[in-house]
Amino acid sequence: MNYWLVKSEPFKYSFDQLLKDKKTFWDGVRNYQARNNLREMKKGDLVLFYHSNEGKEVVGIAKVAKEFYQDPTTTDPNWVVVELSPVERLKKPVTLEAIKQNPKLENIGLVKQGRLSVMGVKPEEFDEILLMSM
Repeated sequence: MNYWLVKSEPFKYSFDQLLKDKKTFWDGVRNYQARNNLREMKKGDLVLFYHSNEGKEVVGIAKVAKEFYQDPTTTDPNWVVVELSPVERLKKPVTLEAIKQNPKLENIGLVKQGRLSVMGVKPEEFDEILLMSM
């Protein structure tokens, strides 16, 4: 199993909306590195859901429900989506500031590649964020 982090501005698509919808396709990715990460996602992989701009915090866990396919919002074959479904809301959101202050997370992509919207997360980073949310 692999672990990932996706970012969304809550006013565009929030974790609450994912909970309500029960499933969504993750569209709008127009960065090649983020697109390549979508292509590597496998069904069952776990995903940290991060609210960017407003909040700047990891708020929930989702899982990959369907592996990549052509982005239905464009005819350009370069872009793909995956389907995500919610697993659970974190008991306590984990802020970007708290992540930056944790030495165990000093190399996490969220800090090192802050503008990337879809990124891999190491298992130990995933576990550390879950511990921080307790």
